[in-house]
Amino acid sequence: METIKNAGNYVADKVNSATSATSKEANKEVAKDSNAGVGTRLQAAGDAISDKASESKHDASAEANKQKATH
Repeated sequence: METIKNAGNYVADKVNSATSATSKEANKEVAKDSNAGVGTRLQAAGDAISDKASESKHDASAEANKQKATH
């Protein structure tokens, strides 16, 4: 039963990682947009950094859950 839970957590973490990666890329584009205001660009840059941290966290958690599910 624990294996099923870990497998489910793995899938959830991979989905969250992909969502964070997509958001990161969108925020990077806003940060690079010279037509956007400085405040908007700075906010987007900060959000991109936060999204990258979230993506890395979910990737690490997914790997841990994968290992638990396979051992």
